[in-house]
Amino acid sequence: MNNIPSNKPMNSLLSILSLCFLLFASQLQAAAPKSEYWGFWDSSNERNYKSIKHDDWNHILKTYLVTNHPSGIYRFRYGEVSKDDGRRLDSYIAKMSRIDPRGYNRAEQKAYWMNLYNALVVQLVVKNYPVKSINEIGGLFQRGPWDKKLATVAGQPLSLNDIEHRILRPIWKDHKIHFGLHCAGVSCPNLQPVAFTGSNVHSMLKQAGRDYINHPRGVELKKGQMTASSMFDWYGDDFADSEKAMMKVFAHYANDRLALYLLGFKGKINYQYDWRLNAP
Repeated sequence: MNNIPSNKPMNSLLSILSLCFLLFASQLQAAAPKSEYWGFWDSSNERNYKSIKHDDWNHILKTYLVTNHPSGIYRFRYGEVSKDDGRRLDSYIAKMSRIDPRGYNRAEQKAYWMNLYNALVVQLVVKNYPVKSINEIGGLFQRGPWDKKLATVAGQPLSLNDIEHRILRPIWKDHKIHFGLHCAGVSCPNLQPVAFTGSNVHSMLKQAGRDYINHPRGVELKKGQMTASSMFDWYGDDFADSEKAMMKVFAHYANDRLALYLLGFKGKINYQYDWRLNAP
C-alpha cells in the first residue's frame, strides 16, 4: 500500500495563490498613480543659470544605447554594461543625489529629474539583468520597482513614482514629460541618446513626442482601426479631456498624412502596451 501523501491539496493551494497574484498584478497594471503634488520640491532660483553636468550619463548613453535597431525602437544593451561603466553609472546617480535641484532654474530642474529617473531605471535593470521585463523586479504582490526608494535627494528618500507622479507631473503640468521618461519596455518612449539639459529639454521632448506618435507603438491607424499606447489611457487627463481632444494631440505631433487621418477618425481607440524589455 502506498502511504505517500498526495500533493493535490498543496498544488491546488499554489494554483489559487498564483491566480490571486495574477489578478492582483493585472489590477496594478491597469491602474496608474495619480498626480500628487509634493510642495517640498516646488521652489527654484530662476536667476541661477548654471548647468548641471551629465557627462557620465552621456557616456553611458553613447556606449550602450542602440539607435539604429530595425524595429525603429531604441534599444539598450543592459547585459553588456562593463563593471567600470556600472560603477560610473552608480557614481553619476550618487552625484545627482548630492545636488539639491531647488537651487536651480525650472528648466535645469526638469532636465535633472528626467535624467535621474532614466538613470535609475537603467541601473535597476543592469543590476537585475537578465530579466524579461522591469516589472519582474520587485517583491511578492509588488508589480515592479516603482515604489522602491532608490535615491535620497535633499534628505528625501525617492522612488520612481515619487519623481514622476509627485514632482514632475504636478509641478510642471507638461504632458511632454511622458515622452521623455523611459520605463525599459518595448512600448516606452525612446531613451534619448543624449542627456537632457536646461537648454535642450524643451526641444528634445517635442521631438520625442513626434518620434513616439509616428511609430506604431505610439499611435497606429490601420484598416479603420486605431491602436494607441496605453500611456495615453493611463495618463489621459495629462493629455486631453476627451478622446476627440486626444486626436488633436496626436495630430499635433503626427506627420502630415497621419495627422489628416487622425483628425477624421470617429471610432474608438484601442489601447495596448508591451512591457517586454527593450534589450536588442
